[in-house]
Amino acid sequence: MRKSSSVLIFLFVAVHLLAACYYHKPDYSDEWDLTERRKDSLDFEATHHYTENYNFLMVGDSLTLRDGRPQHNPLSPDAVVDSVKVFADDRLVVADIMIVPEDSVDSVWVKVARDQSTMGWVHEKDLLREVVPDDSISLFIHVFSNVHLIYFLGVLGLLLVVYLVRRMRRKRFHIVHFDDVGSPYPTLLCLTLAGAATLYASMQKFVPDTWMEFYYHPTLNPFGLPFVLGLFVAAVWLIVLLAIASVEDVCRQLPLHEAVLYLFALLGVCAVCYLFFSLATLYYVGYPCLLVYAGWALRRYFLYARCPYVCGRCGAKLHAKGRCPHCGALNE
Repeated sequence: MRKSSSVLIFLFVAVHLLAACYYHKPDYSDEWDLTERRKDSLDFEATHHYTENYNFLMVGDSLTLRDGRPQHNPLSPDAVVDSVKVFADDRLVVADIMIVPEDSVDSVWVKVARDQSTMGWVHEKDLLREVVPDDSISLFIHVFSNVHLIYFLGVLGLLLVVYLVRRMRRKRFHIVHFDDVGSPYPTLLCLTLAGAATLYASMQKFVPDTWMEFYYHPTLNPFGLPFVLGLFVAAVWLIVLLAIASVEDVCRQLPLHEAVLYLFALLGVCAVCYLFFSLATLYYVGYPCLLVYAGWALRRYFLYARCPYVCGRCGAKLHAKGRCPHCGALNE
């Protein structure tokens, strides 16, 4: 009986967590004055995450817009069609949307306008390949999610960590997890970033529609979002706070040149954590790896980096009672 109750509780929590991953779509069936065009627009927005009057920013080099309205009977390949071009950094607004089921390339056509004299139609897939939502958060997500940038940062971080570990073997060198300073913030920063990367990859794999909704309508407020997405945004805020605390605490404990090297090594470890957990989670091995990493990192900190004592003469942090390595005072 006790075992079955535990299973039921677990299933209840799991179902609610999965349900909390999704945005709730509004029900318009009770709105008697809803026109057919407005209903189609709302249905399109629910699946494509944007609709008329939505703003985009060009990030591609150029995009060709067709002057004429798309036809349900496609023109012959030799037909001449007038067109205009828009270029990088142009801001575009969605003026109209048209569905052409006969189109074998892409049934969705979008009319966008840069200004009153520059507007035209383009396939949706061609448009979305060259634009991002006109929001600073969406632009940051687009740049940071660039595959080449992620791999570059990961490889750079890995090479940096290997170089610093080799140097540490010849001469003592402070580095998180191995020869850490007496501060909990770097360890917490690495763990939080690993957890955020795992959450990000989980959303990409299991609830991509929820992530796309956030991409098109971003917010830095974790409240009012689905549970997992709100947890991710809160983790991002925590990463920022822990990064600031780590820089301040490390610079206070170490000389400037050692603090700079330590922070570069910390940046490399964070890059490797982000790359590893964001990729490993896609193949389900990220979850056990996160548990193992968290246990190992916390054990390393409490055994070798935690400083529960302070020198009575100079105020330096100490791992254990005894003679202070900084001023030579005996602390009992």
